[in-house]
Amino acid sequence: MDRFADRFVSHCTLRMDAKGRVSVPAPFRTILARDAFDGLYCYPALDKPALDAGGNALLKEIAELIAGYSPYSNQREQFALALYGTSEALKMDNEGRVVLTETLKAHAGITDTVTFVGLGHKFQIWEPGRFGAELAEATEKVRAFKQELGIRMAAPERPLGARE
Repeated sequence: MDRFADRFVSHCTLRMDAKGRVSVPAPFRTILARDAFDGLYCYPALDKPALDAGGNALLKEIAELIAGYSPYSNQREQFALALYGTSEALKMDNEGRVVLTETLKAHAGITDTVTFVGLGHKFQIWEPGRFGAELAEATEKVRAFKQELGIRMAAPERPLGARE
């Protein structure tokens, strides 16, 4: 099996139906099924107007992050509160649809259309306009970083013992 077959990739924009349901993209559902979860864990992203989502692998990653802090430490309690305390386990119906709660939709500014965005180990759910702006900003930053990295890599090396 491809070692990247368990990665969420690409993006897809879909409309919610009249009952507020939205279909989770089929490739994402396949990964969630391989992860032995018939729904998805979802919580407000900590630093973006989006929702972080995934299956048991994401929950395991969160547990490992939290376990890295001393028991009863403020950091551990804060991460647990921010991640577990705001997470929701959304059930998927037989057609692969979920209903986003009002709390989740409000955080992301979602009304009737959502964009699912693969981030490898997890995916995010965005309001399409906000995703477009975030993607443009991220692309600009990556291009600048790539250019900077190229300049650093092309800089000639000084021979040992050479003076500046």
